[in-house]
Amino acid sequence: MKPSKLILPIIVVSQFCCTSLWFAGNGVISDLVVTFGLSDGAVGHLTSAVQFGFIVGTLIFAVLSIADRFSPSKVFLCCAILGALFNLGAIWNGNTITSLLISRFCTGFFLAGIYPVGMKIAADHFEKGLGKSLGFLVGALVVGTAFPHVLKEMTHTFSWKAVLMATSALAILGGTFMLILVPNGPYRKHGQQVQLSSFLKVFQNSRFRSAAFGYFGHMWELYTFWAFVPIMLQSYALLHPQTMFNIPLLSFLIIGIGGLACVLSGYLSQSIGTKKVAFVALLLSCICCLVSPFLFGQPSTILFIAFLMFWGMVVIADSPLFSTLVAQNASAEIKGTALTIVNCIGFAITIVSIQLLNELRIATSSNWAYMLLALGPILGLLAMASKGKNSLKG
Repeated sequence: MKPSKLILPIIVVSQFCCTSLWFAGNGVISDLVVTFGLSDGAVGHLTSAVQFGFIVGTLIFAVLSIADRFSPSKVFLCCAILGALFNLGAIWNGNTITSLLISRFCTGFFLAGIYPVGMKIAADHFEKGLGKSLGFLVGALVVGTAFPHVLKEMTHTFSWKAVLMATSALAILGGTFMLILVPNGPYRKHGQQVQLSSFLKVFQNSRFRSAAFGYFGHMWELYTFWAFVPIMLQSYALLHPQTMFNIPLLSFLIIGIGGLACVLSGYLSQSIGTKKVAFVALLLSCICCLVSPFLFGQPSTILFIAFLMFWGMVVIADSPLFSTLVAQNASAEIKGTALTIVNCIGFAITIVSIQLLNELRIATSSNWAYMLLALGPILGLLAMASKGKNSLKG
C-alpha cells in the first residue's frame, strides 16, 4: 500500500511543532534567571533537566513498549499536550529553581513520546525510502535545535512568556495534526502485551547492535558539537581580536544547515545505500574532530566559518540513516521499542560527552580538547565495519 503524499509533510510539520518544546526553554533561560533570581549555575541545570527527563521517559516508554502497544498517533498527541502544559509551567510567577527543574524535566519526559514515536510513525508508513523520510524528519528536529539562537533575538521584541506560550500552542497543534491526519501505518505490527525483556532482547540481534553502536558513536559527537558551537566562535574571536562575529546568527546557520544535510543524505541513501552514506558521513565528521584544533590558529575567518558549516552538515547527516538502520534491523513488532531504547542510551551518552569536554576545556584551556569528540565516531565506524553473514545491512 502506497502512503499518501501528504503523510510525510504532515509528520515533519507535526514533529517540528512538538519538538520546539525541547529547545524553547534554552531560548529564554537568561530571562528565567533574571525573573526568578536564579544563580548562574541554574542555566546548566535547567538545560540538563530536559535531557534527563527525555532519558527517563524513553527508558519507561521502552520498557513498557508504549509505542508498540498503543496507536502511535494517539501517544504522540497525548505527549504533545502534556509536554505543552509542563512547558507553560515555566511562566508561573511563583516558580522557584525546584519547580522550574520539575517543569523542564517533565517537558523532556513527554518528548519521549514525540521524537522517537514520530520516527516510529514514519517507519510504519514507509518501508521503502525510509532513509529519505527520516531525513526530512530529523531535518525538522535540526531546525528546531537551531531555533533557540533565533529565539534569543525574538525576546527583544516579544515577551519571553509569549515565546513559551507560542511553542506550547504549536505543540498542541502539531499533535492534533498527527492524530487527525496520520492514520496507523500499513507496516505497523501491534504489540499485544508488555514485554519487559524487549529492552534487552533487541541487542541479541548482531545487526541491530552494529546499527545501534554506530548511532551511539554519532551521538557522542553530535550534541556536544551543537552545545559548543557558540563557544568555538567566541574562542576564535578571542584569538583574532579583529574578528567580529554575530554569534547567535552564525550558530543558527551552522547548526541549521544540518537540516539540509539530513534531507540530502536521505536522497543519497536511495541510490548509494544507507549504510555507505552513514559510514562516509561519520568518517568525515571524525576527520573534522581531529583537524578542528588547527583551524583556530589560522587567520581566515571565511575558512573557519566554512569549516564549521561543513562540520555542521556531516555531524548530523548520518542521524536519520542510523535511525533507518536501527528500524530495518529490528523485529517489526518491537520497532518502536527499539527506536526508543536507542534514543534513551544515545541521549545519556550526550550528557557524558558534554560534561567531559567541558571539564577538559576548563582544565586545559585548550582547543585541542575538541579532538576528544573523535572517540565516538571512531568506535562507531569500527562497529559498522564488521564483516560476515551477520554484518549490518542497509
